[in-house]
Formats: sequence, C-alpha cells, structure tokens
Amino acid sequence: MAVAGASAIRVSPTPLSGVLVLEPVVFADSRGFFLESYSKRSMAELGILHEFAQDNHSFSHRNVLRGLHYQIRHCQGKLIRVPAGEIFDVALDLRRNSPTLGQWYGIRLSGVNKHMLWIPPGLAHGFYVLSESAHVFYKATDFYDPESERTIAWNDPDLQINWQLRHEPIVSGKDNLGIRFREAELCD
Repeated sequence: MAVAGASAIRVSPTPLSGVLVLEPVVFADSRGFFLESYSKRSMAELGILHEFAQDNHSFSHRNVLRGLHYQIRHCQGKLIRVPAGEIFDVALDLRRNSPTLGQWYGIRLSGVNKHMLWIPPGLAHGFYVLSESAHVFYKATDFYDPESERTIAWNDPDLQINWQLRHEPIVSGKDNLGIRFREAELCD
C-alpha cells in the first residue's frame, strides 16, 4: 500500500479503472482516535481532482440493499465511508469506453476498518447492510438529478454480484424496478 506524498491516506487500486480503496491513517490512543476523512490536498495527491457538490448521509437497517444507482447526466463521483456499522459496497462500471465496462467491485466498509471507497463518475453504486444498522456518508461530485437517475437491477443474473447476502434483502420499490445491465444507458 502506497502513501500519497505527506497525506494521511493510504491508497490501493482495485480491478476497476479509477476506483480506489482509501485507508486513512488513524491516530489512536487511550482517549479515542483521530483521522482525516477528507482533504482537498490529499485527494489531489491521489489524482482525485474533482470538486464535491454535496454531502449525503444514509441510515439503513440490517439487510437493506440500496442500488445500483447512477445518473446519465450530471454523473456523480462518490467518496464513500461508513462511520458506524458495516456494509458491503459495490461499484459497477458503466463508462462506455472503459476497459472494465460491465465489471463490478465490492468491499466491506465499516466504522471498524475506516476504509473509504472512491468511485469516479460513470459508475453505478449500491450497498447491502451487514450490521444491525449503518450510517453511510458520501461526498458527491455533482448534484442529485432525479430526471437523469437510473437504476440497474441489483440481482441482474448477467452481473453475478455476490452481495454477501445473509437474508432476503429489503429493497425499495424503485430499486425492484431496476433494469438489466444490457439495457442500461451508458455513461460517456
């Protein structure tokens, strides 16, 4: 794992082009801990030069599955972290000219491991809650645009995503109407 410059974040590449696992350096003692969850300078050192437009906070109970969401206009890059609880987080590449188009990557994010996931614009995102509940914080590089939001079916058999399901997932009506990957509008 490389440390970018003098930043307080270690970075690991993933099999998906541009998707990164970020591991903040945690300074802990008997009082608790401190970590840098976001620094524009640290992100720039990692090659993440996007400006963030909004911060979001999602709270979900065990077995909730959200996703796979993306926008065809105003594509959002997302910096995701879980300060409390544990999720299995998934990114699906929808970039038309990407060498990893149609491939997915999943990772456990939790308040214990403190890892973050950088998902660049043009990928769909979803997660499944493994713990009793989970708080998911994410920074987005563009504003939410309901007219351009799309949903890929979380259970598309062509994708074969291993969600690490422990029980039948709790899925919203909107997410149950997700389309197959092969029918999806791709991102540029």
